Amino acid sequence: MAAATTEIRWHGRGGQGAKTAAIFLAEAVLDQGKHSQGFPEYGPERRGAPVRGFTRISDAPIRLHCSIAEPDYVIVLDPTLLDSKAAGVPDGASDDTVFLINTVETPANIRKRLGIKGGKVHTVDASLIAQECFGRPIPNMPMIGALAAVADVITLENLVASLVVRFKKKFSQAVIDGNVTAVERAYKELVSE
Repeated sequence: MAAATTEIRWHGRGGQGAKTAAIFLAEAVLDQGKHSQGFPEYGPERRGAPVRGFTRISDAPIRLHCSIAEPDYVIVLDPTLLDSKAAGVPDGASDDTVFLINTVETPANIRKRLGIKGGKVHTVDASLIAQECFGRPIPNMPMIGALAAVADVITLENLVASLVVRFKKKFSQAVIDGNVTAVERAYKELVSE
């Protein structure tokens, strides 16, 4: 029997960290001995344009090399994309798809806006958490923290450990501490249906 693969599709705008989140999560699960892929999909657009990222996680080698059409998890970094048909947030969702949205709205409101019947919807104000924790409203790391609360792809402890190791190469201790706090807050402040 083939190993199950978890597929995650990220929706954001350039500058919000969808690409970074997709790749970071893929690298972080490698530390746990899993196989993974993380990659973006975007055109020549710049900051503010819609961007999609993709992460695959499996216990076995991954042989697919394409975008994710039927995601297990859909993570939205920018709630303005919810109203864009072109962004395709609910595209390919099944009755088991889990939606994780950066918003102040309730999960019930998001469900209505997206017109989805099945699946689960969770919300968290990741932009506010990021602003308060490290001074910039970049929601990607808090959203990975929220994902750790609803998915068994990575534990909070392993996520924090991976963040510290990877960020130490590029950022100050203050930036690392702020991101760790943001991840932990999003993990705890996630709102579920």
